[in-house]
Amino acid sequence: NPGFQRQLKLYEAMGCSVDSSSAFYKRYRLQMLTERDPELQDLPREVFALDPTNICQTPNTEVLYRCRKCRRALFRGSSILSHTEGSGPTAFAHKRITDSAQLGGDGLEKCTSYFTEPVQWMEPALLGVMEGQLLCPKCTSKLGSFSWRGEQCSCGRWVTPAFQIHKSRVDEVRTLPVGNFQAAKT
Repeated sequence: NPGFQRQLKLYEAMGCSVDSSSAFYKRYRLQMLTERDPELQDLPREVFALDPTNICQTPNTEVLYRCRKCRRALFRGSSILSHTEGSGPTAFAHKRITDSAQLGGDGLEKCTSYFTEPVQWMEPALLGVMEGQLLCPKCTSKLGSFSWRGEQCSCGRWVTPAFQIHKSRVDEVRTLPVGNFQAAKT
């Protein structure tokens, strides 16, 4: 049974324990949701990550990502679903990338976007729609796009489902541990 084999591989990737906070588990859960309910009218609440603005305080070690334009908190580092790097420009052969474009990519970051799990503020945009734009809930500037069918990352990897936020549209905010700051101050 291919479905059972996929579950076994997931279980092995999570270290032979069920970890609902694992990126592997989150991606699997989203894929199963799109297979079961293609209309996507009524998404379960547990699919959405908590909106960082609804929580009083984020842990000191967690990275927070904010809209570059209005500084609204959008998602945490734990909401990012990593993927294995693709084959790069050769994956875009259907777009006929020239040799000069392939050579120009050396030394640059291959992935120009974050692929996240859906966050609570995305819910109105996601319901009943297969793909669309992700806009900042405060200033409505374009952050990225989503597609339940999947999208191709700039590194060439196909990510399904895809909630893609461009790195150029957000700022990474790291908080300093309070204990280290006080120790350095004295």
